Amino acid sequence: MVTNPPKLKVALVDDERLQNLKNAFERQYGGAPLFYACAPGRVNLIVNNSGTIQLANVNPLYNHITVSCSEEIVIDRANPKWYYYFLCGVKGIQEKFGITRLPGMSCVVDGNIPPSSGLSSSSALVCCAGLVTMEGNQQSLSKVDLAEICAKCECYIGTEGGGMDQSISFLAEKGTAKLIEFEPLRATDVRLPDGAMFVISNCCVEMNKAACSHFNSRVVECRIATKMLAKAKGLNQNGFLKLAEVPREMNASQEEMLALVDEVLHPEPYSREEICKALGITSQQFSTELLSANTQHVTHFKLHQRAKHVYGEAARVLRFKSVCDCAPTESIQLLGDLMNQSHASCRDLYECSCPELDQLVDICLKAGALGSRLTGAGWGGCAVSMVPSDKVPSFLQAVREAYYLPDPRRAAMEKQSLFVSKPGGGAAIYLEK
Repeated sequence: MVTNPPKLKVALVDDERLQNLKNAFERQYGGAPLFYACAPGRVNLIVNNSGTIQLANVNPLYNHITVSCSEEIVIDRANPKWYYYFLCGVKGIQEKFGITRLPGMSCVVDGNIPPSSGLSSSSALVCCAGLVTMEGNQQSLSKVDLAEICAKCECYIGTEGGGMDQSISFLAEKGTAKLIEFEPLRATDVRLPDGAMFVISNCCVEMNKAACSHFNSRVVECRIATKMLAKAKGLNQNGFLKLAEVPREMNASQEEMLALVDEVLHPEPYSREEICKALGITSQQFSTELLSANTQHVTHFKLHQRAKHVYGEAARVLRFKSVCDCAPTESIQLLGDLMNQSHASCRDLYECSCPELDQLVDICLKAGALGSRLTGAGWGGCAVSMVPSDKVPSFLQAVREAYYLPDPRRAAMEKQSLFVSKPGGGAAIYLEK
């Protein structure tokens, strides 16, 4: 558990990227920033009396925007734009503290996370926006509270995420992985094996989860499966929205839940009519209470497969931590096997992979990875591979030659798409010394 979470405010250290960001800010606004925020993308900010939120991006692909502080913040779910994620964070803090009129803010955004790659660049921007709005309004919250607020307010853009991205963005600590659990939100250290490194590789297929229904369709299917399982066990289905809530209520293990899924749910897709009959609800209730705005068109739902993936993945996460705790060096291959099982489940049961990701995972395994799986929302983005430390150079070269170099577009993106990853620190405000 997070008994002594890392500090939210730390002294600014010499950093070339921060200096470049400072220079960009001064060119844009003609003055120095008050502070910097990292989550892990970077934003710097100055509070002013302009009555507007001015937002610029170091990347020229993203247009600068200005939003009036005197008007209600409006986020158009039907037409998602990059800066809406920033406005989600602003709106979340505004509502938390009941701020009727925000002060003006001038902000410059920079980041080195490839966009739409499944590495939570959007959630990082939400978290940064929450941080700077809190600091700019002279308010104070714990990292746990900030994580919970940012998880909820990202829903303003239309994605029904579970809070994992925002939680690790705030609660991460350098040198250790984290097991994130909810209700209550808590983070437990996980010691990663000494003899292996984790390598990120981007398949170069971008998936904007706010602009399609794939992500929310899975959320809806899990929500329906939750209610079906709850009813089968005589629980009040109205009080359950997430699959994790059922085993907590039953005091059941993940393995027991997997058996229950096989007992209650059939593998064939469910129609709307079958679900309404099973739950005793009307078609109107089904649409308004269970579906999201961008899943109203869906007619069939794979409840068995989605629930099997979620409970199976939860069991694998706990097994992974147990192996790390008991024998972090001797059992590296077992950890790799768990990663491979995870990808197979994502591909076959949750169906959130894509051909390019499957090809990349296969290449990574052939190049020497002990385990490899997609990371993030899926349907594109990145794979994470566990590679023996002494094989990392040969692994990188093999993946480069097999996946990136044969394709001109991928080759152009290779330097920012293939890299070794280490646990780093979480979100923080950086102040001038």
